Amino acid sequence: MNSRLHAAAVFGSSLPGLLLLTLGQAVVVVCVCSDLVRAVSVPRSRRRYVANTVFRTLALPSILATALTVLVYAASGAWTQVAGAVFVLVSVIFRWHSDAGDDHWWTGKGKQLGSWLRSHTVSGRLAEPAAA
Repeated sequence: MNSRLHAAAVFGSSLPGLLLLTLGQAVVVVCVCSDLVRAVSVPRSRRRYVANTVFRTLALPSILATALTVLVYAASGAWTQVAGAVFVLVSVIFRWHSDAGDDHWWTGKGKQLGSWLRSHTVSGRLAEPAAA
């Protein structure tokens, strides 16, 4: 086994590693539960809007947490755990990319952040406050 993979396996079985992996899995559970609420809610309702916002916010951290879990499981040789975690990873990625039509808090935030950044910059540099 590669020394870096061995270090990942040792970290995954230590107390700080287990705490981080557990926290990551909790984020994944909240993300998947909000996706379930989003799937059964009435379109254009507040419940669906909130669930979609929570899902969109937690999708990327849950993907990263699950990928880290897959790496630790693969380094330790737990192949059934790897298969289950890869299934969850692919499912979250698929749901993140497939349902893009719903309204959520992040809709239009890219344009708003871009216009805010353009209004606060002067020729590509951030505008500095006036000296007192």
